[in-house]
Amino acid sequence: MKKIWRGYVHASLILKITIALILGIIVGLIFGKQATALAPFGDLLIHLLQFLIIPLVLFTLIVGVNQTKLGNLGRMGGKVFLYYVVTSALAIVVGLSVASLFHLGSGMDLKTNEKFNVPDNPGVVSVLLNIVPNNIIKAFSELNLLGIIFTAIVFGIAISYLRTSKEHTGLGKHLYKTVEALNEATLAIMKVILQYVPIGIFAIVAKTVGGQGADTLLSLGSVIISLYVSLIVQVGFYMLFILLAKVRPGKFFAHARTPMITAFVTQSSSGTLPLTLNAAKGLGLSKSLYGFSLPLGATINMDGAAIRIAVSAVFAANIVGAPLSFTDMLEVVLVGTLASIGTAGVPGAGIIMIATVFAQIGLPMEIVGLLTAIDAIVGMGCTALNVTGDLVGTTIINKTEKHEEASGLQKS
Repeated sequence: MKKIWRGYVHASLILKITIALILGIIVGLIFGKQATALAPFGDLLIHLLQFLIIPLVLFTLIVGVNQTKLGNLGRMGGKVFLYYVVTSALAIVVGLSVASLFHLGSGMDLKTNEKFNVPDNPGVVSVLLNIVPNNIIKAFSELNLLGIIFTAIVFGIAISYLRTSKEHTGLGKHLYKTVEALNEATLAIMKVILQYVPIGIFAIVAKTVGGQGADTLLSLGSVIISLYVSLIVQVGFYMLFILLAKVRPGKFFAHARTPMITAFVTQSSSGTLPLTLNAAKGLGLSKSLYGFSLPLGATINMDGAAIRIAVSAVFAANIVGAPLSFTDMLEVVLVGTLASIGTAGVPGAGIIMIATVFAQIGLPMEIVGLLTAIDAIVGMGCTALNVTGDLVGTTIINKTEKHEEASGLQKS
């Protein structure tokens, strides 16, 4: 038994995850809805990952702030936000183009009695206000990532000030060493949790495949195919960005594949965050950059969900016999990009974004209700793309920061 356990522990994580995926699909197909009995094992994985989010983001970012100059942090923040806005808009353009090329929904008459009430979208103003939490404990308990990022940056700057001040240098150094130790302790816990990841993935896949059923997939197969083609095209753009930044794709995906697969299975950008941060560390990226960019991306950078908005809009418009005009498409790009900012990276968030855009351009909410039937299947691919986009952007910006540092050294 010990030999089997040692073999499991030392086996490649990606091999274990691949086997878990295959076994999960087989079990889901064989046992159908009975496979949902495995749900608690999948829920445990999500709980374990969420358990690590706060300490990872908090300690990683505080340590990162203390390893860079404040001017550099501001410059990196500007680059990160610009990248997220541009790629979200690009994702919507890709989705509109592919869905229009496939004439998605044309000639279809899907009679449905599905009703769907538009959920509240927090909106840009609310998101901006949530950056500064009025209660730190509440921000942590509600997993308000923007509030946690703000808290970490403020305390990181304060510790940096103490370390350089004449009066409190010793205190600042001791405090920083404590945070650094807590960060290392969190990473040690992360290594243990990684051993459970394949088991949780197996359970989630079995539950998802068993619960969805073939009928649902076949009835809306054209939407699923169009969406996944769009996701592949967007990944193609990511590859182009990586190559232009002179980053080796093989090295990138060797580290990115674990959070990508986990995001695919769990459908949660936020829940996958510990693995995404771990991948950034493996890629050798700056801690001060990825400690900020990846938690922010898990909150506001939703390229996969943006594609889903576009594909759903074309599908709905063609079903009702009113194909989107060029002006309508521009409105989808604008509204969809804004809607993606402020929608939390949790399962089901994509539906909120779709409903927001549908309400804005006058498409029927009944079709949103219909699309919820394939929410899990399309949400898996979209979440994987969200995480991939965050890592691609962080990798590229890290490369530009190295050029900035090199230029600064040459000038001096």
